[in-house]
Amino acid sequence: MTARASSRAAAAGRGRLGAVKREVSRAGARVRAEFWPIVQQTLAATGAWLIARHLVHHHEPFFAPVAAVVALNAARGERGTNAVRLLLGVGVGILTAELALAVLGSHGYGTLACATFAAMLVAVLLGGERIVIAQAAVSAILAVVTSNAEAGPQRFTDALIGSGVALLASQILFPPEPVALLRRAETATAGALAHALEPAALALRHPEHVLTDQEVLDRLRAAREALVELDSARSRSTRVASRSLLWRARGRSALREAKGAGQLVVLGGSCLALVRVVMFARSYGSRAGPAPDEAEDVLALSLAIGGLGRELGELRARRAAASAAQEVLRRTAQTGEHGLPAVREALRMVALDTMLFAGVDRDEVAAAQRAGWEGEQSVEGHVGTPVRSFTVRLRGRRRPRPPDGDGPRRGGG
Repeated sequence: MTARASSRAAAAGRGRLGAVKREVSRAGARVRAEFWPIVQQTLAATGAWLIARHLVHHHEPFFAPVAAVVALNAARGERGTNAVRLLLGVGVGILTAELALAVLGSHGYGTLACATFAAMLVAVLLGGERIVIAQAAVSAILAVVTSNAEAGPQRFTDALIGSGVALLASQILFPPEPVALLRRAETATAGALAHALEPAALALRHPEHVLTDQEVLDRLRAAREALVELDSARSRSTRVASRSLLWRARGRSALREAKGAGQLVVLGGSCLALVRVVMFARSYGSRAGPAPDEAEDVLALSLAIGGLGRELGELRARRAAASAAQEVLRRTAQTGEHGLPAVREALRMVALDTMLFAGVDRDEVAAAQRAGWEGEQSVEGHVGTPVRSFTVRLRGRRRPRPPDGDGPRRGGG
C-alpha cells in the first residue's frame, strides 16, 4: 500500500471514529434531556397502578398505568392537555361501542366496524387530535370484542385514574417553569442557526467551496426543525403560565420571553436567507474571488448568535451580541461597492435582527440605521434587562432563582 493510500485510509478511519463519537454524544444528550421525564412517567405509572389495584380493587388494572404513561408522553407544556384528550378519547370510544351494541345487539364484525368508524368520526368532530382518535378507536374495539359487561366502565375508570395521576404530576407536582421551558428551545435554536452560518463563512473565504454538500443541507434542516420547535414552545410556555397554579404569577414574564422568542424566529429566517444567498452566489451567480470581509462578518454573527443562545439570561451576553452585530453593520456600511452586494444586504438583515433579539430597543435600532451607523455611539446601553428564569446552574446543579418582579417572593419584608 502506498503512502497516499495509507493516508487516505487513516483519514477515513478518523472520519468514522469522529462520526461514532458524535453519535454517542448525541445519544448521551438525548438521555440527559429525557431522563427526568422518564422518571416522572415511571412514578406516575406506579402510582396509577397502586391506586387502581388497592383503592379501586381492579384485579388487572393494566390500563391505569398505561394511561398515565401515554398522557405524560408529550412535550413539556402539553402533558396536561394530553391527559384530558386521552380521557376524552376513551369516553367517546366506550359510549359509541355501547350504543352500537344496544342497536345491533351482537359482538360480530359488523358491530365492530360500525363502532370503530363511529368512534373515530365523533373524535374528529370533537377536534381531531390524534390521541383522541386513537383512544376512541381502541376503546370501541375493546368494548365490542370483550364479552365482559364491566370491561368498558372499568377501562374508563382506569383511564380516569391514569389521567388524574398524569394531571397531578404535570400541573401540581412537576410543572415546567415557563421561562425555562422556552429558554431551552431558544438555546437550541440559536445554536442551530450559528451552526448553519459557519459553512457560509467558509464558502466566502474559499470560493472553490460550493455549498451543495449534504452537511450544509443537514445544518439547514436542523435549523428549520429548531425553529418549528421554538414556535411550538412559545405557545406551550404561555399555556403553562396561564394554567399552572404554581407558575401563574409568571404570566407576564412568559409573555415577554415569548415576544423575544418571536424575534428569534424572525432572525432564523434572516440567517437561512443569508446562507441561501451565499449558496446561490457561489454556485450559480458571481464567480468573484474570495470575500474575506464578508466571511469575517458571517463568522462574527455566528459567534454572536451562538454565544447569546448559551447565556440568554445574562445582560452582558446580550450586550456583547448587540455590540458584535453593530460592528458588522458599521463595516458593511463602509464597504461601498466592494464585495458581493447581495451578501452584504443579507448580512445587514441578520445583524439588525440579532440586535433586536438581543433586546435593543427598536427605536434605537431605527435611529442608528437612519444615521448610517456613523460615529462611536454604542447601542449596548439600550439593551433591555432579560427575563430571569427561576432556575440557574450552581455548582453543576440547578437551584431556585429569585423572580424578576412579577412572581412570588420568598421571605418577609
